[in-house]
Amino acid sequence: MKNIIGAKPRPAAAEVRFLTVEGEFAGQRLDNFLFRTLKGVPKTHVYRIIRSGEVRINKGRAQAETRLEAGDVLRLPPLRVTERPADSAAAAPAREFPLLHEDDALLAIDKPAGVAVHGGSGMSFGVIEQLRTARPAARFLELVHRLDRETSGILLVAKKRSALTALQDQFRERETGKTYLALVEGHWPANKKVLDAPLARYLLPGKPGSPEPGERRVRVVAKDHPDAMRAVTLVKVLARVSLPPEPGEFSLLAVTIKTGRTHQIRVHLASGGHPIAGDDKYGDFERNRALQKLGLKRMFLHAWRLQFTHPASGERMALQAELPPELQALMPQPVLEALAVPVSSSND
Repeated sequence: MKNIIGAKPRPAAAEVRFLTVEGEFAGQRLDNFLFRTLKGVPKTHVYRIIRSGEVRINKGRAQAETRLEAGDVLRLPPLRVTERPADSAAAAPAREFPLLHEDDALLAIDKPAGVAVHGGSGMSFGVIEQLRTARPAARFLELVHRLDRETSGILLVAKKRSALTALQDQFRERETGKTYLALVEGHWPANKKVLDAPLARYLLPGKPGSPEPGERRVRVVAKDHPDAMRAVTLVKVLARVSLPPEPGEFSLLAVTIKTGRTHQIRVHLASGGHPIAGDDKYGDFERNRALQKLGLKRMFLHAWRLQFTHPASGERMALQAELPPELQALMPQPVLEALAVPVSSSND
């Protein structure tokens, strides 16, 4: 059975389905496309069928972040759809977030740590669902890119389909400038400026007796690894920071990513022997406990600066989000003053 996207999918299907992607969905990520198409299917299940290879694009396996093209044919496995209550759309509470910029094409928010950008993986809702509830008159709101749940800082949301595809093209073609602030353990060598190490994703073992896989992780692998994805990270030391009496010496880094791999910054820095302070997946757990006593109860990774070309005006935009209070509290005043200097579109 072949469907054209735009037709309402059957409420419950127990057979293989084939869906053809129309032009208006070109450039959208596979997972986001399926979330909207497979109403009633839990997001955790959507990710599971993608990871297992049961979802195919033009007969080939695909990743959650695969970008769709007009005319792509998707194969979906048999799915039992759970009917949702009529008021399920209101499950996400309305919430606005601090605005860094807004116009007719897009908005840029300063995302707090601890908030997922979207629902899924055990989260009922995230930033985008809360924004849609808060703005019921908005005809279109879509995430341009993502940030880890525990990462704070600049997040772009498109208000038009044309803006979404134009901005995502810039991210994909590496035409944006994305710089993060990261506090890492120890003294990062000042001459260690380029990290060019392939990454691969893997799953931790699931709980005993459970058919569910464990959490997703990422690691550095050899270039000839079958799942290797090139990842390039640029690092600049901004300051050395002492946090007495423990846990000791740290380095504040400006980190610019040239590729947007999952957990790229976290894994690259940790693999170099300098994990991010407070990182609960790749960090030093004993050191993290000491940091919690100093008030750091999250990962010290902040999406600080973002440069891109406005999709409508063609103007080069330069945004900056200051460190949130819980991270400022760990920084000496001279460091905070240096960080407050605004970014311009001509520098980074």
